[in-house]
Amino acid sequence: MYNMDEWKHVFKLDPAKDISDEVLDQICESGTDAIIVGGTDEVTLDGVLQLLSYIRRYSVPVILEISNLESVTPGFDYYFVPMVLNSQNKKWLVDKQHEAVVEYGDVINWEEMYAEGYCIMNPESKVFQHTDCSLPTEDEAIAYARMAEHLFRLPFYYVEYSGKYGDPNLVEAISNQLSNTKLIYGGGISTKSQAEEMSQFADMIVVGNAIYENPKEALKTVKAVKK
Repeated sequence: MYNMDEWKHVFKLDPAKDISDEVLDQICESGTDAIIVGGTDEVTLDGVLQLLSYIRRYSVPVILEISNLESVTPGFDYYFVPMVLNSQNKKWLVDKQHEAVVEYGDVINWEEMYAEGYCIMNPESKVFQHTDCSLPTEDEAIAYARMAEHLFRLPFYYVEYSGKYGDPNLVEAISNQLSNTKLIYGGGISTKSQAEEMSQFADMIVVGNAIYENPKEALKTVKAVKK
């Protein structure tokens, strides 16, 4: 399989959004370390399969970030399972995941499964509202990071600003607390300079919305991070 420790840049594609074949080709050939397929709502099996079958024409690793059971399908290299640490409803921390294991536990390849401890920082975002989050202070966000590493021993801690560019000082402060758990940053990266800035602190950056809003600039973020 692939060495995720070396990954610095990931594109995230939403199966519920339209994207041209031309842009998809450019993304798959961009040199990004991987492509995540995932979204907050209206994620269907058909949408997931369409993206998977297209991306599979290329050698880039492809990951399904699971948002609902209906859209889970074999064929991905890895499956990322979000656990929303700052949700006020434990449904988004453990119940949904438990439901999936009840149904599919006998056929899951656990070597392909990775949990992500999510900390969602943008109150105006769809995912913040959908998962019933409360906005953490800096100390609380750092505490979630410490829990992710030392208590839950999660492979990833994902600071998600979802559509808004976040606070680099906070990302740096969180980074300073993590040694074994990899720090993922996502949210609002649309330029080379933003990609460079956040990649100083995060182990891996995720570029998502920019693909749909300004694909030419989004593609430049790969070299900005991997130069």
